[in-house]
Amino acid sequence: MEQLSTRRVYANAWMTVREDGIRRQDGTEGVYGVVDKPTYALVIPRDDDGRLHLVEQYRYPVGERRWEFPAGTAPDRAEQDPAELAVRELAEETGLAAREMTFLGMLDVAPGMSSQRGHVYLATGLTEGPPQREHQEQDMRAAWFTPGEFEEMARRGDLTDAQTLAAYALMRLHADGAPPA
Repeated sequence: MEQLSTRRVYANAWMTVREDGIRRQDGTEGVYGVVDKPTYALVIPRDDDGRLHLVEQYRYPVGERRWEFPAGTAPDRAEQDPAELAVRELAEETGLAAREMTFLGMLDVAPGMSSQRGHVYLATGLTEGPPQREHQEQDMRAAWFTPGEFEEMARRGDLTDAQTLAAYALMRLHADGAPPA
């Protein structure tokens, strides 16, 4: 597929939306809408007992609260080293600091409409401190869950965040001996 043109349709501090004119392999032309967001880091905090730390917040687009692993991007659509971003997001959203951060793999958010990619890390050797949440995270809650509780929440449909579920799968694959991507 060949890009013929591009124009920015919308931009804010978190994303841009562009419309690209494209030419397909057979020569026909079309339009593709793309949501551009910076790379994000997602962190799976796991304590010495194997419990997982999740955060819950209101997600405006779906109109409901959602449990998720801590994750985020750098401010103002900036690109930041994913490993540094993971440390920042973990401290910001949970107040936790990790002795070890293990890279588990990458995730594409929605490759049919978005350029955003995520880097997933497992945080272990945790120490607690106060969260440093951003203003828009003021309604965030946090809690520890056993893997069994996590899986039951997913089965019941109480945990539906695709990135969190995919990150959990990467963690399980890593635990089963698969090398990181």
